[in-house]
Formats: sequence, structure tokens, C-alpha cells
Amino acid sequence: MGAGASSMMGPEGYGRGWGQTSLGDMPESCVAAVLLYLDPPEICHVARLNRAFCGAASADCVWAAKLPDNHRYLAALAAAADDDSGSDGATEGNGSRRSSAAMIKKEIFARLCRPTPFDGGTKEFWMEKNKGGLCMSISSKAMSITGIDDRRYWSHISTEESRFQSIAYLQQIWWLEVAGEIDFCFPAGSYSLFFRLHLGRPQRRMGRRVYSSELIHGWDIKPTRFHLSTSDDQQATSQHYLDGPGSWILYHVGDFVISSSDQLTRIKFSMMQIDCTHTKGGLCVDSVFIYPKDHRHEECIVCK
Repeated sequence: MGAGASSMMGPEGYGRGWGQTSLGDMPESCVAAVLLYLDPPEICHVARLNRAFCGAASADCVWAAKLPDNHRYLAALAAAADDDSGSDGATEGNGSRRSSAAMIKKEIFARLCRPTPFDGGTKEFWMEKNKGGLCMSISSKAMSITGIDDRRYWSHISTEESRFQSIAYLQQIWWLEVAGEIDFCFPAGSYSLFFRLHLGRPQRRMGRRVYSSELIHGWDIKPTRFHLSTSDDQQATSQHYLDGPGSWILYHVGDFVISSSDQLTRIKFSMMQIDCTHTKGGLCVDSVFIYPKDHRHEECIVCK
């Protein structure tokens, strides 16, 4: 009885009778056609079903559909960053780093999901693992900040709460103006731009995260104005009263649309509070984030 039962098991461990087929008998091309409808994490999950699914889950035709149209441009930036840092990318059997041209599409997708620093480490981009959308972060050190070199007003603080390990902290000022820009070939799609800000100076005390609120003032009198513009004349403006001391908040500046993945687009962004009837202070400026529109934010409070 036991021998008869074991003979009905397929080579992949799935029960079946004589003359019947199982998932393991499906051609990889058919499996690949199904995987096209799944998100990347789902593809990796079903790859564990059997050899046919494992093989199809590594097929270029599956992962090419998950990559942005300009993935060669992005992969070249990632390869340059790896060369500059000496970090490990995909490697050959002898341990030498493989060029992006020799990498299979699955390896390219995996590499682009890891942060790629550029412009001297003041900017980073990466892809979402679930949908493959492009995300970007721009450090405060890449921005023009009025009075940043005067320590009566501003100082740079090292912190693990920033992707860049450093934030700009404002003690007090009359005229607040922060501006920056980025030239980049974004994949076609709709994007949202945010400033990541924090009222109060974050610090660690006795192993606990606390923040100093003694210099927070002036942000409830007049709203701060945010603005973005693109090289193809898109404009967006928003106003927010800065609030929520002790928490990192993403302040929504506006949205823009990229129609061509091969075209270099310049994005300019700024935040201002230039009412000189009062001073303001106690503000941390971390970075600007660019996300695919409707991206789910889990780390910060979002103010729209």
C-alpha cells in the first residue's frame, strides 16, 4: 500500500494519479506568461513551488516587463556608484564584478531596488520593490539655504534619522529660504514631491529618543510656502503651517508628470517663510523626496 501510494507522487512532490499532470509539468513559457501578471515579491514567492516556476521566475521576459523603459540609464548610474564605492554588485564565478550589460534582468531589478547614491552622495534613487516605481531623495546639503554658513542661524547635525546621516538645524532666522534642483531622466509617469521636516531637535538620551522644543517658534503665525517647477513649464504651489513637533513630516509640495523616459528633466523646488515681522526657529530640514504618485508612506506623517 505504501509503495503504491508513493508511486502516485510526481517528481516535484505533488500527488497525482497515473496519466495525470501537475504544476511541475507546465512549460516554463506558460508559467512565465502567468508571472507577468504578478508583482515582483509575488514572483519570488511562487518561484519556490517547483523547478518550472523557479526557472520562469528568472526569465528575462518576466523581469523586463517590471523594469522601467530607461533601466539601462539607471543601471549605468548604479554601476558607476558601485565602482566608486567598491561595493559588491552582481559578480562572476571568479569574484569579479559583472557589468550591467551582462546581468540578467532579474539581477538588474534587484540592484535598482537598492539605493544608488550620486552627485557626491548628496542624492539617492531606488526602485520600489512592489511596483518598480522610481523614488529619489535629495539631501539638505545639496540645497541652497539662506544663512547656512552662519552658525548663529544654522548648523549641521549628525543623526541616524536621516538617510544621509546629516540634517540642517535652524536655531532662529527672520528670512527662511531653502531651494534646490535636480536634472534626471525619470521613467515616464506621475510623481509627487515632498519636503521632509521636523520641529524640534531630535536627540538620544539614556537610550531613548527625545527632542528639544525650546527653540520652536514662529511657524503658527504665517504658513510656509512650497513651490516646484519643471523644465517643461509645469508648476505647483502649496502652503502649510508647520506643526507636529517631535515627528518627521512629509510636506506635499505638488505633483508633476514625466511623458518621456529618455528626456532629461530639470525639477526646481523651494520652501519659503519670508515674513520678516517675526522670527522662526527650531526646524530640522532633512531632505526632499520624490515618489511615484499615490505611493504608500509608512515611515512619516504626510501633510497634503
